[in-house]
Amino acid sequence: MRAVQITETGGPEVLTVVDVEPPRPGPGEVLVAVEAAGVNFIDTYRRGGVYPLQLPAILGSEGAGRVLSTGEGVAGFADGQLVAWKEAPGSYAEQVVVPARELVAVPEGVDARQAAAVMLQGLTAHYLATSTYAAGRGTAALVHAAAGGVGLLLTQMLVLRGARVLATCSPAKADLARGAGAERVVDYADVPAAAREFTDGRGVDVVYDSVGKDTFDASLDALRTRGLMVLYGGSSGQVPPFDVQTLNAKGGLFLTRPSLVQYATDPAELAARTEEVFGWISAGRLDVRIGHTYALAEARRAHEDLEGRRTTGKLLLLP
Repeated sequence: MRAVQITETGGPEVLTVVDVEPPRPGPGEVLVAVEAAGVNFIDTYRRGGVYPLQLPAILGSEGAGRVLSTGEGVAGFADGQLVAWKEAPGSYAEQVVVPARELVAVPEGVDARQAAAVMLQGLTAHYLATSTYAAGRGTAALVHAAAGGVGLLLTQMLVLRGARVLATCSPAKADLARGAGAERVVDYADVPAAAREFTDGRGVDVVYDSVGKDTFDASLDALRTRGLMVLYGGSSGQVPPFDVQTLNAKGGLFLTRPSLVQYATDPAELAARTEEVFGWISAGRLDVRIGHTYALAEARRAHEDLEGRRTTGKLLLLP
């Protein structure tokens, strides 16, 4: 089978399409024919050596496809069934072995591309909007990078739950954020003042910040007393150490740094989240924006586009 492999860490140029032996499922595993694989920033971190891999390695971790065979002890999945996963190393390939505990069934009304596009970004948006802060009617939320993959989905989910959204993104992408339901879109430099104006001087209830270093201080200043700062990424760099007394001085603020692994702790929780996300998609209530699709041989260009901020929505490889 064909797969995108690296034999050394580095830039996008280290991505190579090779022919390798197909994997075989072991106990508790499922072999899947990959129809779409998600391209994510974590893939670039692994490619560059930020997150070490045993080399040579096939990149990718997210995708959707059809069941080919199951290993010993696997129940509930049938040959030909459409399934999706958020964590299966080696997903940039024509076939991949996925732990059964990581698989979810994809229902009618959701296709493979949509499913692959929401397993990481969609489930991240879901836990942020429903669990890290249970947004509801009347919630005022600030969403940074609202035209990005997670940002577009998070904005829609917040609005579905009755929240009002103040969004940041580049001016060229403002219409995308508005289309997702943002009530107001501002430039990053205007955040604290815009948040006060948006809430009649009170400050927003929650900030969802995936940018990190460049927006962190302004995000804190945008919050109401006892507001929640949700730092879930660092596209501009990691936030340096700071004096926690700052949280007291700015109004008894709360700060959390979550990740998806803490909000999909077992198959039941994973299934419940995907069921709601897939339900919104099939009902036409959640728009999944697939920004671009690439063949396996174009993996290098996919990484270049992602790191160059030349994309919106989700990028997919189509084996």
